[in-house]
Amino acid sequence: MIDDVGRPEPPVAAGEVETLLGVLDYQRATLEWKTRGVSDADLSKSIHPTTMTLGGLLKHLAWVEDHWFSYFLLNVDRAEPWRSVDWSADQNWEWNSSRSESADHLRGLWAASVESSRTKLGEFIASDGLDRLALRTWPNGESPSARWIVVHMIEEYARHNGHADLLRESVDGETGE
Repeated sequence: MIDDVGRPEPPVAAGEVETLLGVLDYQRATLEWKTRGVSDADLSKSIHPTTMTLGGLLKHLAWVEDHWFSYFLLNVDRAEPWRSVDWSADQNWEWNSSRSESADHLRGLWAASVESSRTKLGEFIASDGLDRLALRTWPNGESPSARWIVVHMIEEYARHNGHADLLRESVDGETGE
């Protein structure tokens, strides 16, 4: 089912994988809704005292998608544009650089990252499910399960969707959830 703003409703009586991925897709769709139809200029607006913007959220979450579902889960090199960034020069590069990019570019970057993540996660858990451990380890040698990464991503989106609520209301007054 699709709700009145175009988000897929998570299943209410499904297995673990379907439920978690349904909730993650719902959170992703909430970000899409909160940034839908916003102009380039409005995507760059912030609320005092933060410098956070809707465009910055799109780019940050595109980076987070790649970080967890490619770099960490599969232990592959970062994709562009992340690979070429000098993170030591600007640890907030994705937030700062988004201000000079068009809404179409930012939405496209985020949508491509989401689609890539869906494919990679689906292939990764196809045989061993959410118990399978990520191929990259933390410095202490531990490796999170695919389940941990999915739950972390749900939390990441839920937190930032709260920010998107406030930012969107300040841009054009649109409210909801």
